[in-house]
Amino acid sequence: MAPWSPLAARTGAGGLSNCGRSRYSASMTANHTRLLALLGAILAAAALRLVPHPPNFSPIAAMALFSGAYVGRRGLAFVAPLAALLLSDAVLGFYRGMSFVYGSMMLVVVIGWWLSSRRTPLRIGGAAVASSVLFYVLTNFGMWLFSGFYPRTLAGLEACYIAAIPFFQNTLAGDLFFTTLLFGGFAIAERLLPAIREPSRPQAA
Repeated sequence: MAPWSPLAARTGAGGLSNCGRSRYSASMTANHTRLLALLGAILAAAALRLVPHPPNFSPIAAMALFSGAYVGRRGLAFVAPLAALLLSDAVLGFYRGMSFVYGSMMLVVVIGWWLSSRRTPLRIGGAAVASSVLFYVLTNFGMWLFSGFYPRTLAGLEACYIAAIPFFQNTLAGDLFFTTLLFGGFAIAERLLPAIREPSRPQAA
């Protein structure tokens, strides 16, 4: 029989103490609950696209920014808003230029990564404005390139951007509104519901 060891008695399978296993299990449960809450918020934002709204007053950039800022798994940070966007597009109908919309959303997720460790009201507002500008530039470039409405010249590109200015106003207003709704709403939810707060990292022994 192997000699009894205080270390063996204190640690179980996998070399974790009972206390350590409890902390690890609690942390995994908290992470899972938080992730479900984040995905639920993104899906709810996408569902708001189905509610009648002014043209371009949409939550899609806000939910991409929110996903990048909060969803720790980078692959999932891309997949979650794009999947939610695809589901709502399946209901509303697909359209030309989708690749530019989805591409711009992927870049907005990257802006959210930058924001993830810098979440202050001023930076969140600045990131929302940057997302609006990015969406405006990319999607209207796609409109100019593929719609056939404008000549493929610099003058045609300029005319396309000028024609889109009224829509940009709605885009900016929507991005600021839904960014406030998502970031502010989740911050309030974290205060009220400890289960979805970001778990603190365990201290090294």
